[in-house]
Amino acid sequence: MFCIPFNAYFGGIMNFIVYLANCSTCIPIRFLGNNSLTGGLPSSIGPSIKYLDFSYNYLSGNLPSWASHNLQLNLVANYFVINKSKDSVLPAGLECLQRNTSCFLGSPQSSSFTVDCGSSRSVFASDNSMYQPDDANLGVASYYISSPPRWGVSNVGRFMDTSNGSYIVNSSRRFQNTLDSKLFQTARMSASTLRYYGFGLENGDYTVTLQFGEFDFEDLQTWKSVGRRVFDIYLQGERKEQNFNIKKAAKEAGEASTSYTAVKKQYTVPVTKNILEIHLFWAGKGTCCIPNQGDYGPTISALSATLNTKKKGNKIGVIIGVVIGATVLGLAILATLCVWRHKRRKVSLEQQELYNIVRIPNVFCYTYGELRTATENFSSANLLGEGGYGSVYKGKLVDGSVVAIKQLSETSRQGKKEFVAEIETISRVQHRNLVKLFGFCLEGNKPLLVYEYMESGSLDKALFGNGRLNLNWSTRYKICLGIARGLAYLHEESSIRIVHRDIKASNVLLDATLNPKISDFGLAKLYDDKKTHVSTKVAGTFGYLSPEYAMRGHMTEKVDIFAFGVVMLEIIAGRPNYDGKLDQDMAYLLEWVWQLYEEDHPLDIADPKLTEFDSVELLRAIRIALLCIQSSPRQRPSMSRVVSMLTGDSEAPEAVSKPSYVAEWQSNTEGTSSSVSTAEAVSVAPFLNPVVDDGR
Repeated sequence: MFCIPFNAYFGGIMNFIVYLANCSTCIPIRFLGNNSLTGGLPSSIGPSIKYLDFSYNYLSGNLPSWASHNLQLNLVANYFVINKSKDSVLPAGLECLQRNTSCFLGSPQSSSFTVDCGSSRSVFASDNSMYQPDDANLGVASYYISSPPRWGVSNVGRFMDTSNGSYIVNSSRRFQNTLDSKLFQTARMSASTLRYYGFGLENGDYTVTLQFGEFDFEDLQTWKSVGRRVFDIYLQGERKEQNFNIKKAAKEAGEASTSYTAVKKQYTVPVTKNILEIHLFWAGKGTCCIPNQGDYGPTISALSATLNTKKKGNKIGVIIGVVIGATVLGLAILATLCVWRHKRRKVSLEQQELYNIVRIPNVFCYTYGELRTATENFSSANLLGEGGYGSVYKGKLVDGSVVAIKQLSETSRQGKKEFVAEIETISRVQHRNLVKLFGFCLEGNKPLLVYEYMESGSLDKALFGNGRLNLNWSTRYKICLGIARGLAYLHEESSIRIVHRDIKASNVLLDATLNPKISDFGLAKLYDDKKTHVSTKVAGTFGYLSPEYAMRGHMTEKVDIFAFGVVMLEIIAGRPNYDGKLDQDMAYLLEWVWQLYEEDHPLDIADPKLTEFDSVELLRAIRIALLCIQSSPRQRPSMSRVVSMLTGDSEAPEAVSKPSYVAEWQSNTEGTSSSVSTAEAVSVAPFLNPVVDDGR
């Protein structure tokens, strides 16, 4: 096999001509597509050549005389002169897929097209649209144009287990997550690159719907279950999905079974020259050899493209429509006004309620236009991160100040409550170790919060991210002390008593001088001093939840202290509270720390990157952290005492007892991991398991 596609090879093809003409014994496949080859095709080729791909080059001239039905020749996207009578030996319609002679260029014929990939018959979908059949017998390097020419398909790539390849796959199973299971009974597959085209389309923005269903790699406990199909999706030459995996997409949609589950992807793309190109490309990732060698390329079950704004009808139709519309308008206008007034009143009341809540000094109300301009229309280039209910963007206001702007997600069902909670909470507390709120915006359905910008990002990225900051021991100790002071203020010093409930490394931000500031008050709760605890729904992040909160929902300020202890150990060790890449006895940070502490090697906990540190100060920090993660909330110190111990104003304990949950976990995992029962694992999982649960 001679294969150099997608290599940007440019210039003439004389070297290839000589090779093709004189080679009589070599493997009969040549993949030379997606380069920048120019000139004409060779006058002759070796007799053994059966498959040739010259698609997506800049070749020109007449077609060669050696083209025949015995040769698969893909010449899509070049500049050839097509003589329909002389070149009838090739599949019809090649002129529609030349760079200079696309069919119906400037003469639109339709505003949509649909294809049921691999099907031999038309299929009516649940929305009454009819999907055209696509059972063309494509091979290693071939194409097909519908008759009349409304759409086409091009395939390149050879399945290695057969001489011709099986490019249409079938399934009789019923698919989940769709009303149109019949669209998924067939699918077209390619070993490398698969392109669909729509011809003669009206220019404008189109909604392109691609439908996939995986049934080759099944959800079975067999060798098939390890198969992964990974490919890229391009529309009009722009990559929309990288490393797209049908089963993974089904899983992300919440489906229990990822095989035989329909996955629908929709995109808006422009058509400017009356032609639409959909390109599915295997980029060398995923499974190569199972179930069969070559079953790794893209596959698709159905596709459709529809113009978003349909063209207006002729003048007579417009006049008739206006007359009919005028007839019913008088009846409809009263009902419309009533509904509009009701909705406006409801929205006005909601907006007024929010404005009343956040009408506070030193917090500014921005317009949506100001913040959209500041973030360059919420450009992905300015995206700082994404949280449980929104995205955070870097923005530059008109006065030149740089801010962080949190955008509430439309899909967050409880986001408004958390939005109000965050404004209420953070606006009522001011401390150098708490992120400062500058203002908000309540326009539209995506409320916005404006915070001070933290130049050094979040603590978790500084500790565990790829671009780690150089945090020496004195800086880490300063960060621990800053977090402790911020929590002490929330718990004991502010005018209202606040429990944050989601203290973790990602919710601690660092400014330019690496001063830590606690952020994300969406889960914060006000707490009455007169109550011993508050019973509430558990919310937060597993791995940082205290035992009494995770198991019984009992909330006091001691849940923050437990989480602080975990964060402090992460800062000392330079690793997250769970790392599945490590050995079993080191994977869970809390278990590993206690093991080293009991073996009288506490300083071995320190991050290997810490080449220098104060051993006395480090040991004090470890003991304080271990005291914070005690099983009983009564055994944990207050945050004011933690601050006092960190500053050296009071002594840290010489000895700290092992929490019962760690002892239970170690006893259950003693010997082999298979000895742990489900019930035993669940009993300690909430405070050792790192899985995120924002619980809102």
